[in-house]
Amino acid sequence: MGLLNLLINDPVTFALLAVPLLYSVILHELAHGWVAWRMGDPTAKWMGRLTLNPLNHLDPLGTLMLFLFGFGWAKPVPVNLANIPNTRRGFILVSSAGIIANMIVAFFALLAWKVLAPPPMGNIAKILSFLAQINIMLAAFNLIPIPPLDGSKILMGFVSEQFRYTLSRLEPYGFFIIIGLLYLGVLNPVIAFFRWMILLVIGVFLP
Repeated sequence: MGLLNLLINDPVTFALLAVPLLYSVILHELAHGWVAWRMGDPTAKWMGRLTLNPLNHLDPLGTLMLFLFGFGWAKPVPVNLANIPNTRRGFILVSSAGIIANMIVAFFALLAWKVLAPPPMGNIAKILSFLAQINIMLAAFNLIPIPPLDGSKILMGFVSEQFRYTLSRLEPYGFFIIIGLLYLGVLNPVIAFFRWMILLVIGVFLP
C-alpha cells in the first residue's frame, strides 16, 4: 500500500515516479521478447513488441494494479518456443529475462540511492527507494510458480513434459487462483521469501 499512501500524501513524488514505474513493467516484457528473439524466435519483433513505446505494452488493469498495490503487469509478449531449438532452455531463459530486468533496475536504483541518499535528497531519494521496492516486488511476484507467472514457465524448463502439460492446463484459471491466494494471505510468505532471495543477490553486487 506504499504507493497508494504516496499518491495521497505526496502526489508530486508519485507523479515523478509514474514514468519510471510504468517502464519497470515495460522493460520486464521487453526483456522476454528480446531474449526470445536472440534465441531464434522473432514473434515479438514481428508484432512490434521490441519497443519502448508504452502504447504497445501497457494493460489497463495491470497498470492500475501496479499503482494501487505495487505489483501489476503489462500485456504478455508473444513467444513461440517452437522457434527456439532447445525448448527447456527457452522456457528458463526467456521466462527469467523479465525478472532479471527488474532486478537490474532495482540494483541501479539502490546504487543511486546509496550514493545520493546520505545528504537529504528529498523527492529523488523517495523515487529511487520506491523504484527499487517496486522492481523487487515485481521480480518476487513473478517468481511465484503459478501460471501464467514467470515462475511457472521457469519451472516448466525443469520438469517432465507431463507435469509441464498439467501446469499449462492451469493457465486459464491462474489469475483467479493467484487473486484468491493473495486475498487469503497464502502467498505472503512466498513473496517475502523471494524478496529476501532477490535482496541477497542484489546485495552481493552493491558496493
